[in-house]
This record gives sequence, structure tokens and C-alpha cells, in this order.
Amino acid sequence: MGGSREGGGSAIPSPAEVAERVIAVLDEGHFTSTYKYAVLLALLDLCLEKGTEAGPTGLALTTRELAEKVLAIYWPQVRPSPLLGGRTLSQSASGARILSRIERFKALAAADPPDSPTQARARHPRRFAALLRDVERVLIELPLPRLQTIGRSRDEFLYHIGWDTAVDPARVREYLAGRPSGFDNRILLRPGVPEALAQLNGVLRPLVQRSWALKVARLNRLEDARLHDFLFGEERAPLERVRAPLVELQEGRCFLCETPLARQADLDHFIPWARVPNDNLENLVAVHPRCNNQKRDFLPALPHVERWASRLQPGAPVLPRLERIARAHEWPCDPPASLGVARTIYRRLPPSAKLWLRDEEFVERGKAVVGF
Repeated sequence: MGGSREGGGSAIPSPAEVAERVIAVLDEGHFTSTYKYAVLLALLDLCLEKGTEAGPTGLALTTRELAEKVLAIYWPQVRPSPLLGGRTLSQSASGARILSRIERFKALAAADPPDSPTQARARHPRRFAALLRDVERVLIELPLPRLQTIGRSRDEFLYHIGWDTAVDPARVREYLAGRPSGFDNRILLRPGVPEALAQLNGVLRPLVQRSWALKVARLNRLEDARLHDFLFGEERAPLERVRAPLVELQEGRCFLCETPLARQADLDHFIPWARVPNDNLENLVAVHPRCNNQKRDFLPALPHVERWASRLQPGAPVLPRLERIARAHEWPCDPPASLGVARTIYRRLPPSAKLWLRDEEFVERGKAVVGF
């Protein structure tokens, strides 16, 4: 099995550092199901319940404890939805194993339907035990080893586990069957993390729940996603009329990777729209679609920011050209305001904040002085 007990740093993170990394996990686009949201909510629940047990080495949980919480979270969601004409909401692009197992359990128990996992355990103990093992196995194999991966980097900022995505399924089966296997089912929360998650519960819980709801809405093509986009900005200002001028301003090169742009160029909000709704011209850069898809809503690394900010300083040769484009296309342009936003965000980031550099490579913000 992969992994080691030495993974991650030894410094105790501040609540701000934990929050910043959780936001990065929510932004990460590799998840095709809602498992990561369920795991994050379950960890919040367990930290509230067991936070007083945390010591200088952190807090040890088990995959069984996590499975109990995740099962309780999903249980009421597996029911006919009037939003889909009585069908169960989809929560994965390829089919969610946990939901299908709960649905199967409820179908088999239809003659004596339990209202809760507690009732299910009492009325159908053997069948419920099998369901719980199924949920635990999915957590071991899928979200737990993947949750803390951002880009190509695995950063065990919340917890350490003694396996990775290549976990031996035979060993897991032996463990779940209660036979000697050598599988270590502990989830070791890092020192400071239980306290931070308990303290941040009131902020992170609604954020995770909202992200989860939007994911489900999009998977099921429901109005909630479109309503959120309408209210909060997916329908931003139409960018087409400034695309060509910005490509020309950048001399036909992608702002992020600095290689020549092909026919198709995206316009990216350099300081992500998810951080601040800023359509000012100076916050728009022409990029390859691939670079845009990789950067998504992550904050760009400091080398990108320094280069972007240098264009907006008084006396910079690009500045008058930006202002001419803005006037010609009646587009908002306020470089001091955009620079002020960037300074505020970057100077308050914790050193451990993950910033997008290229492809799936991320770097920490570190302690370097922000030079703009």
C-alpha cells in the first residue's frame, strides 16, 4: 500500500489556511460525483463530536466512523424527487455506487421501510451491516485517497491515510470481512485540523452544501444551477467584442503559457470571477482553451501575477492601449481597482495556499513578498 505516516507538514495550520485549502478542494474539477462533499461534511460532523479528543498529534478517526456519517448524509437524499418526476436525483456523471447501494437496500426493505439508518440497523441488522461495509469500501477506494489531490500534487493537509489510489482490493475485502489483513483503517487528522474545522463549521458547511446542490443541479439539468448562474454571474458581460483586441494586445500569445494562440482563444478572468466579480478589461486575458480549463477558478501563481500587475502600473506601455480598447468598446477599465483587489487577496493568503502555475502543477504561495 502507498503512503507513509510522514506525509505532510508538521506546522499547525491556522483556520485561514485550512479554509483556503478546502476552497481549493471544492474548486478542483477532477471529481465527477458528490463524494467529496459528503466526506467534507462528515469530517465536520466528526470534528464537532470528537474535537475534545484531539491531542498534540491530531485526531484519529476510522473509515467505519466516516462511513456511518456519510451513509446518514446520503440516506434522505435517496428518495423519489418531484423535481425529476419521481426519480432519484443523479449524483455522479457515471453512476454513484453509494447511492445505488442505498437505493437497493431501500427497495429490499420496502415491506418494512425504515425512516432512518438507525431504524434500518434495528430492523434489518445483517443487511444494514453489509450496506455499511459497501459504503466504507467505496470511501476507501475513491474519495479518501483522492480528496486532497490538487492538480498532480497530493497534499495531506487535512488527514493522513496509509494507502493511496492503488490500494490492494483483496486486502480491503479481508479487512471488511473482519479477517486479518494488515489494512490500517485509521484516518489521522493533522494537528490543528480538528480545531480549525470545528471553528469553521458555520462557514464551511453552507459553502459545501451549496457547492453540492449546484453539482447535483447541473448533473440533473435542473433550474437551480441556471438560477444561481443568473443571480451570481455565469451570464457575465458578453466578451466577444473585446476578444480580438486583447489577442492583438498580447501579440497573439496566450497570457498564461506565452505560446502562440491558435484560431480559438478564450478570455479568462485573471483574478477568478469566483473570487470577485470583476469584468474590467484589465482583468481579462486571452488564453488557450486548454490553459483556461486547467486554471479554472484557481488563483494564478505569483510569476503570472507579477507579470499581469506590471502591465497596470503607471507608465507601463500596455496601459494606454488597454484604455483605448476600453473607450472604443465602451468597456469598464479601472486598473487601480483591479490591482487593489489582487493586493488584498494575495497579501492575505496563507503561505500554504495552492496557486496554479501550469498544466496540473500547483505551487504554494510561500512567504515571498508580493511585489505589486
